[in-house]
Amino acid sequence: MIRRIFVFVLLTVFAAMTAACGGTTPTTQTDGPTSNTAGTEQPKASASPGEVNIFTARHYEVDDKLYATFTEQTGIKVNVVKGTAEELIERLKREGASTSADLFITVDGGVLNKAKEADVLQPLQSDVVNQNVPEKLRDKENYWVGLSTRARVIVYHPDRVKPEELSTYEDLVNEKWKGRILVRSSNNLYNQSLLASLIELNGEEAAEQWAKGIVANMARPPEGSDRDQAKAVVAGIGDIAIMNTYYVGLLINSKDPEEAKVGKTIRVFFPNQQTTGTHVNISGIGLTKHSKNKENAIKLVEYLTGPEAQKIASEENFEYPVNPQAEKADLLKSWGDFKMQEIDFAALGRNNPKAVQIFDKAGWK
Repeated sequence: MIRRIFVFVLLTVFAAMTAACGGTTPTTQTDGPTSNTAGTEQPKASASPGEVNIFTARHYEVDDKLYATFTEQTGIKVNVVKGTAEELIERLKREGASTSADLFITVDGGVLNKAKEADVLQPLQSDVVNQNVPEKLRDKENYWVGLSTRARVIVYHPDRVKPEELSTYEDLVNEKWKGRILVRSSNNLYNQSLLASLIELNGEEAAEQWAKGIVANMARPPEGSDRDQAKAVVAGIGDIAIMNTYYVGLLINSKDPEEAKVGKTIRVFFPNQQTTGTHVNISGIGLTKHSKNKENAIKLVEYLTGPEAQKIASEENFEYPVNPQAEKADLLKSWGDFKMQEIDFAALGRNNPKAVQIFDKAGWK
């Protein structure tokens, strides 16, 4: 009896000690989320927003600035491969479905159409982009969309030419301009597209006569860039030159005092204001056929065509915005509004081979 009481007491004491030490041994959780509140998981780290890859024939500092700003705002990394448009189109064709490129950018409407015909692009569907860019500055089937425009104008020295003496591209073949015209070579795409536009508007025969007339009136054989033509005007080698407006802006704002002096000396004239309008080319972007980051690519196009990016591009590279809501650079405003050629940009590509033939026939080196 005493033994039973003793055993009972021992068991009672042992049970009390076990309860005081916390009862059963705890189980350690080795995987899954931890929580301070039963049944509530802590949020997991968000996934990276990803990247977008660009093949571009544009080589301007402002573009890199815009890509960096886009990354800051979205977290989407922008990777850039630069080259000539022809090289990049051939690479897209060669790489096919294995390409890393999501977007293709170039500076000529004809080349954009060539990319479309090469079957390396796909339609870009975005209501935002359609609102940002007027229909006339987009491909009819949305294979590319404009980013900016640049006008190919006549610049002149105000001491030797009066603006009322100037009128049209066609008038430049007039004998009064003999030995006074400066222009770069015929292998330049800007000149090829200008002639392609004249083929579209006036026909091949008239375009050929125009090219021959320009050659006859040249102050010297073609050499150098658009900026070099402006420098030659100021140096007195010729009196007028054919060049793109954004080069005038870059000259005026150059850190080189001599270049800035050239830019501030010459004047800009927009030809054909009473007829077919000034020739304008387009810098544009297309979504590649095998884009792996389509959503991010469209976001970037929406940003680049938005008012903020358009204003920056205009202020720093002196291009005309495609977005009507974007503010133009003050310099562009100072030149006033002008009438643009009304032609399909695809015509620049269609007529390019004929333009090259005409240049060769005319002796335009």
